[in-house]
Parts: sequence; C-alpha cells; structure tokens
Amino acid sequence: MSCCCGTEKKLRLVYSCSGAANTGFLADRVYRKLMQEEGIDGTCLAAMGANFSGFVISAQEACDNIVIDGCPVACGKKIFDDKGLSYTHFVMTDFSVEKGKTEITDDIVERISKEIANKIREKVDG
Repeated sequence: MSCCCGTEKKLRLVYSCSGAANTGFLADRVYRKLMQEEGIDGTCLAAMGANFSGFVISAQEACDNIVIDGCPVACGKKIFDDKGLSYTHFVMTDFSVEKGKTEITDDIVERISKEIANKIREKVDG
C-alpha cells in the first residue's frame, strides 16, 4: 500500500456520519475540527457508500481511514466492512452522548475531538 504518494506526508483520511440525529451532527462537527486542527484530510462517506471509484481508491491508498459514526447503527463502519477496507472507528455514543437527548455544545465537540485526536496520535506513535 502506498502511504506517502511520493511525499513525506502520510495520507490519513477522515469520514463522518452527517445523519439527522444530534449524534450525526456531532460526528460532522468533530470531523471538521479534526480536519482543521489535526491536518487530517476529510473526504466523503456518501461517495464511499455510492462506490465512486476515485474515493474507494483513495481509501485503499490511505495509511489510515478514520470513520466517525454518530450512533451504533454504524453506517460508516458497514460501508468500510463491505468494501474490505481497514479503518479506525469512533462512535459518538461511546463518548457519553445520548442519541436524541444530549445537546451538542462547543464543549462537547472540543472534548471529543481532543479524545479522538489523542487516540489517533497513540495509534500513529504506538
């Protein structure tokens, strides 16, 4: 697998649920914060589900695919499992957020983004 694409930078891609529930909204906000603050490239989970070849090829070539699902339905996980692609998976309800109940605040977005960023760094450094 080609991780560097001819450069020193390893390709890490993040994909996010953007579902209608509060947890999908949270997943999307965390996704955007990771792109902004951690330098991880965002890409389209819906395009993966639609099997658009360019997106699938990018996922195959990435060193790490980070999939952020909003809830245990885990649409993103299912998409990656169906394609046989490796990924690191996070679910917003695993961070003490209740689907349909927890108000999504900036503090929650910040807390979860930091936790995920730390876990990603541990994986890379570990």
